[in-house]
Amino acid sequence: MKTRIYNARILTMEEGRGIFRGEVWIRGGRITDVKVSDGEEKDTGSREAQPGGWDEEIDAGGNLIMPGFKNAHTHSPMTFLRSYADDMKLQEWLFDKIFPAEAKLTPDDIFWLTKLAVLEYLTSGITSAFDMYKLKAETARAAEEAGFRMVLCGDLNDFGGTVRDVEEDYQRYNRDRESLVSYQMGFHAEYTTSRALMEEIADLADRYCAPVSVHCSETRKEVEECRERSGMSPVAYMDSLGLFRHGGCLFHGVHPDETDYDIIRKRGLYVVTNPASNLKLASGIAPVKAYLDQGIPVAIGTDGPASNNCLDMFREMFLVTGLQKAVCDDPEAVPAAEVLRMAVTNGAHAMGLADCDCIAPGKRADIIMLDLSWPNMHPLHHIEKNIVYSGSKQNVRMTMVGGKVLYRDGNFFIGEEKEKIYEMAERTAERILGE
Repeated sequence: MKTRIYNARILTMEEGRGIFRGEVWIRGGRITDVKVSDGEEKDTGSREAQPGGWDEEIDAGGNLIMPGFKNAHTHSPMTFLRSYADDMKLQEWLFDKIFPAEAKLTPDDIFWLTKLAVLEYLTSGITSAFDMYKLKAETARAAEEAGFRMVLCGDLNDFGGTVRDVEEDYQRYNRDRESLVSYQMGFHAEYTTSRALMEEIADLADRYCAPVSVHCSETRKEVEECRERSGMSPVAYMDSLGLFRHGGCLFHGVHPDETDYDIIRKRGLYVVTNPASNLKLASGIAPVKAYLDQGIPVAIGTDGPASNNCLDMFREMFLVTGLQKAVCDDPEAVPAAEVLRMAVTNGAHAMGLADCDCIAPGKRADIIMLDLSWPNMHPLHHIEKNIVYSGSKQNVRMTMVGGKVLYRDGNFFIGEEKEKIYEMAERTAERILGE
């Protein structure tokens, strides 16, 4: 499949490179050439694909082409819990409402609920998600059928799963480097996982030199109870068990201790902030500016649709910067360009998707087109800032994954009618939550 996207403004997200006019050539799911049409820069890349031999040509109409957003922390099948258990404290919400409902899910439920999440990701310009949930085979099947890129994250805890399961999944989903689905080791949280189990995970990670990702320091209660049990913060305690020797992600990171910053930086960990979910659950506001000032990379996640309740990267981006400006009493805190880097480049690296971080020859063609004709994008004198400060899902004109258009002009191309997906998701919610 050879595709040409032309008549475009292009934001490659390469360091130091601004927006320019040109076109993008794609072959076999990867970018082969990024051509500049305004004469400001030299053409780059291969000449394997030539005009006249295209399977598809897409006229961008002067709109913006850029890499897709990366949802670096989510729980896709929780779509059935959207607006079910709101206005509750985190641990009551989790243990009294969420866990009991999730225990009733079947593999078929997971499949359809994941597809519902994929529809929403695509409308928000999200081309890949870092998904932590059970029954991973069905999440993987849904993503593969839809053509969506999914990184599965281990969710092991005392209530389910084994370290053997983690190893088997790691081997299974990382076998094919060209697959849409890959896997990163992880476990649910320190407060749901025994020390013995965490030590087993650390040993497994050592054998594969693999990063480990986990919910961490999401609430003050979590931090205080970990300190009572271990005498350390969650970050320090898990690090003492050897869990972070090969990096990984800390999901949330709302309440770090002062000593945690050194550990996070030393271990090369990413912090994945989830501002909307943390606000809704009153968990707090992550110190994103402090992380950045300490040289710690930050990515952005939506968290699950049970706690957010939507899967909208535009809302997350605005909240990341807006909240930091307010809590730091500093309008210069976390500028738009840094937020855009979190949503694209940092997210890709946190998820192990280094070949999805920018638009350049050899990179995967995970691309979105943002419609600049809407009033919220004018004037066009600073498009990057418009995306973060005034952008919305209405601007997502097209979402492409691996060179295949999955969403365009309000229509989905994922091999399933959206009405069927809605119907199956509604049936699941009625069966489980209506009992």
